[in-house]
Amino acid sequence: MSNIIHISKINPSYLKLLLNLGDARKEEYEIMQTAWRERNPVQRIKSAHTALEINPECASAYILLAEEEATTITEAEKILKTALKIAEINYRRSQTTQHQGPIAEAMHRRDLNVLIYIKRRLAMCARKLGRLKEAAKIFRDLSKEVPSIMNVLNIHENLIETLLEMQAYADCQAVLAKYDDISLPKSATICYTSALLKARSVADKFSPDIASKRGLNTNECNVVEAIHRAVEFNPHVPKYLLETKPFILPPEHILKRGDSEALAYAFFHLRHWKNVEGALNLLHCTWEGTFRMLPSPLERGHLFYPYPTCTECADRELLPAFHEVSVYPKKELPFFILFTAGLCSFTALLALLTHQYPDSMGKVAHSCLIYMAYPFILLKERIEALWQCNFMHQMTRV
Repeated sequence: MSNIIHISKINPSYLKLLLNLGDARKEEYEIMQTAWRERNPVQRIKSAHTALEINPECASAYILLAEEEATTITEAEKILKTALKIAEINYRRSQTTQHQGPIAEAMHRRDLNVLIYIKRRLAMCARKLGRLKEAAKIFRDLSKEVPSIMNVLNIHENLIETLLEMQAYADCQAVLAKYDDISLPKSATICYTSALLKARSVADKFSPDIASKRGLNTNECNVVEAIHRAVEFNPHVPKYLLETKPFILPPEHILKRGDSEALAYAFFHLRHWKNVEGALNLLHCTWEGTFRMLPSPLERGHLFYPYPTCTECADRELLPAFHEVSVYPKKELPFFILFTAGLCSFTALLALLTHQYPDSMGKVAHSCLIYMAYPFILLKERIEALWQCNFMHQMTRV
């Protein structure tokens, strides 16, 4: 099973970074633009081979074959290494002509994006094949780059996952310190990994009974705050980590803060939580407290922007129909508040009806009083009859 390819297909949002307007007059690149958008996988592969027949140095065609035609990670890695050689040649060639106009500059930027994309895929192959140090080195080198594709590919998250797999927690903490900034985009990987690393120091000794008696110390408070922060960002993750909700394979594309992201995170990171003794127990004891801290109404948010209301609909499109999509937990109002609200509403309705239809409501009220008093009248008659019989019996004895 470990030899089966586990690289997701290319995200359509990457296409504008891997394609370029300067390719409009090149037949092989026009074929590839159509191939990336083709829904039939057989036709996509056929188009990639056609593009390679026209131009054997078409790197994007090799990328498609590595992701669509290759059946094992080893085979995909072999194709990607061929693509890497071509991409490096194309990058060096365009580097010398990038200042000759906007089209030449855009083509150079495209060649750089293709080079980065291929290196990332090779690092993912190395990670799946167990060469973790090699994968970490590639991800570190790539994370130093600054083009726009870096924010799309989330290479720092790939680096975090690799370091967690190596159990290099100190290095992982250093990466988080750089990217877990309030001004940078967040993800379940960043928020929950931050909570996991903080939990390492207290999880093995944490006891909810002892904590409830003596209170939380400083380290435990920091861990609980980190868990609450992570749960507020994506509240669907804990149920998958605690295995109280069934897993399915992660979807091809995910939505930040949605059930699809929670599935993908838990699927690949559950073992990291299990490697830290007591971390899941600490999560189990503390995660539900997040919803008591959130303001009401939820539109105001707390640490992050308000939870998007459209997330559930988008997740239903991304996830299979048989999967029960997790929704944002709603606060439950106390019974006393519900009872009071119902009583007030009923009283207001009676007052309105009495004002509008006084005669009819008077008759209804009279009938209701008669029906309500009827059991008491029967009880009164029984008591009087019994009392009278007992009284006459006592008199006869005298």
